[in-house]
Amino acid sequence: MYDATGTATTAAQTPFQAVGAAIALLDADGTVVGWTQAAERLVGYPGSEVVGRSAEILLSAAEDWANASAFHEQCRSQGHWVGSVELRHRDGRRFSVLLSVSPLSGQDGRARWAVSATCKATLSSWGADGSAVESLHTALHRRLPIGVVIRDTDLRCVWVNDTQGFKDGILPQQRLGRTLTEAAPGADAETLEALSHRALESGAPAINVEYRAFRPTRGRRERTLTASLVRLDDAEGRALGVCVVSFDVTDSRRARERLVILGEASTRIGTTLDVMRTGQELADLAVPLLADYATVDLAESVPLGEEPLTRLGPQGGRTPVFRRAGLASIRPGAPESLAASGEPVLVAQHCPFARVLHSGKSHFEPMLDVSPDSCFGQALPAQALRFREHAMHSLMVVPIHARGAVLGMAVFMRTADSLPFEEDDLRLAEELVSWAALSLDNARRYARERSAALALQRHLLPHGATGGSAAD
Repeated sequence: MYDATGTATTAAQTPFQAVGAAIALLDADGTVVGWTQAAERLVGYPGSEVVGRSAEILLSAAEDWANASAFHEQCRSQGHWVGSVELRHRDGRRFSVLLSVSPLSGQDGRARWAVSATCKATLSSWGADGSAVESLHTALHRRLPIGVVIRDTDLRCVWVNDTQGFKDGILPQQRLGRTLTEAAPGADAETLEALSHRALESGAPAINVEYRAFRPTRGRRERTLTASLVRLDDAEGRALGVCVVSFDVTDSRRARERLVILGEASTRIGTTLDVMRTGQELADLAVPLLADYATVDLAESVPLGEEPLTRLGPQGGRTPVFRRAGLASIRPGAPESLAASGEPVLVAQHCPFARVLHSGKSHFEPMLDVSPDSCFGQALPAQALRFREHAMHSLMVVPIHARGAVLGMAVFMRTADSLPFEEDDLRLAEELVSWAALSLDNARRYARERSAALALQRHLLPHGATGGSAAD
């Protein structure tokens, strides 16, 4: 097998292989109408001996065909099916495979079924026992149903399943009868179309080609997909078209990005024992990797090394004064902020910031309301006006905890990025702040101990000059 660059790859290395690179196309009666080279390698039958015949010849026992009929009905009701059957190789031996069956719709209204198969022995080579592998395979299918598109030799879409449209944003009526570049013009479509041409001409598949959803759903994060393209052949081995199988890998990609950011935090936050510097390092890391604008405000007692209050809520009718330790923005000069780095920051009561300090819990507003009549607008009218001027539309406020006390808070906002924060973003922000909190607490304790040592040193020094008449 080959990836998009033509590099050889093993079955255990690709999600496509994990769910079956051996693909067959069946009509409504279970007759094989399309065959792939991978399917020939799996069962030993060339296209000339399979295409045009019932798929029953591949099943090892009559009860398997009865099960297949039941699968057919289940697919009609549920949209797809995943399960285990036993196949008969051309040389007579029998072996178990895991099948994925997905219904396709086309312009002519005739039913088609895309069937992908993976040998259990191949999956068992991953090191797990058979039952564990089958459970993993089934869970993979059900959690990440595959998108399937069949294109003819002119690369026009002739069949597609419902999952594909949900993944890449192109509706069936927009896709059927058109090439991909006609349905969704763009660089990614051109790349996939070029790889489809290569698959048609050479028969070499392209595996795990990463691309972005063509028409992301409004209000949802942009999806990342991988496509694998294989040629479908007829009974004479001539190309019928290309089968494109797609997986949504957004979550796994975001997990990798999250690990990268946390790795950055381990090297970029806490490089010194300076409290203010650590706060700035947190803000600098967050922008632009997580947010478009970020601030870090610490209670005024923290830079002095004093013990913070357990909860930084109103004390005696007053809210403690904070100092801006970190400030970063994608805009030069951070025009969104009313306070510069090092300046005092007053926190009004009954605003989201005060509630975070009092409760010690994060505040999350994916869609921020900063209108004059909103809670935010009434409590902080000047700040709300600044937010409106710069189109700040999504907010996360995370308290900075250390040994049961709240040292301050970190604020993350989005402006240029039109997508709102999601729960995963909040969890990442909390992890970054937790990492910074350890460094801030260490720096605060160092400042306290240094202050105590200097005070003791001053106390031990003589309070008046001595030395007698000989001293000038």
